[in-house]
Amino acid sequence: MIEVKTVRQELEEIEKALTGVTLGGQSYTIGSRKLTRADYSALLARKKELQAELAAGDGSSTHLLNDTYVSVFEGR
Repeated sequence: MIEVKTVRQELEEIEKALTGVTLGGQSYTIGSRKLTRADYSALLARKKELQAELAAGDGSSTHLLNDTYVSVFEGR
């Protein structure tokens, strides 16, 4: 079983990082110092992974056919 507390903590950190990139920009310079934050798309990808881990860990997901839809077309 996954460590749900750890996953939730990491998810909170990802949220903070996404907010920092969104509000403060990807990078900035103060004097001769330059700060570059984490890549926004990489943060979003990790957020999805963590959310999937949480869903799988609490028994709400079976992993089999997740995000699968069925369509029935009758008649021709």
